[in-house]
Amino acid sequence: MSRDPVRFTATPSQTVGPFFHFGLTDDPSLGTIAKDDTKGTRIQLRIRVLDGDGEPVPDALIELWQADADGRYPIDADRSKTKLPSFSGFGRLPTTADGTCVFETVLPGRVAGDNGVPQAAHINVCLFARGLLRQIYTRIYFEGSDGLDTDPILRIVPADRRQTLIARPAGANEWLFDIRLQGDEETVFFDL
Repeated sequence: MSRDPVRFTATPSQTVGPFFHFGLTDDPSLGTIAKDDTKGTRIQLRIRVLDGDGEPVPDALIELWQADADGRYPIDADRSKTKLPSFSGFGRLPTTADGTCVFETVLPGRVAGDNGVPQAAHINVCLFARGLLRQIYTRIYFEGSDGLDTDPILRIVPADRRQTLIARPAGANEWLFDIRLQGDEETVFFDL
């Protein structure tokens, strides 16, 4: 009896979510990265996610990872499990109907890159949203921070696109950062 060879047919990709929005965001305390007694300048970081038409994305999920005010991550360089007091370095929040979420944290300090060159103060961002095939990554830098001109990551971004990675002051100790998923002023995303 002869058998026909097996034939495979490509099927379309499916996007993620929005199941992650309600499944991973039931703990609002994950918006507090730094507690009141954490050393450094306390800030509120308001992140707004916008689609290609400039409309808010009401069901995205934002994860942040950052260094403390001294440029240290909660797990030190030798990967021991030493935690920094009152500072988690990690946050996770959903966006609301207006596409925003607000994190309580401190301005991060400068961190040395792999080659020892100091990076400008920044926060690493991972974003999950409907319509995406997988999560996307970007960074938040702070307007006026030391080292923006020499930061090794910013230097690989074309000069006319760097402003898409810069948070701007929005009041006393408040910062605003827009993540634009497409269109004019689309945020620079990194392929990790």
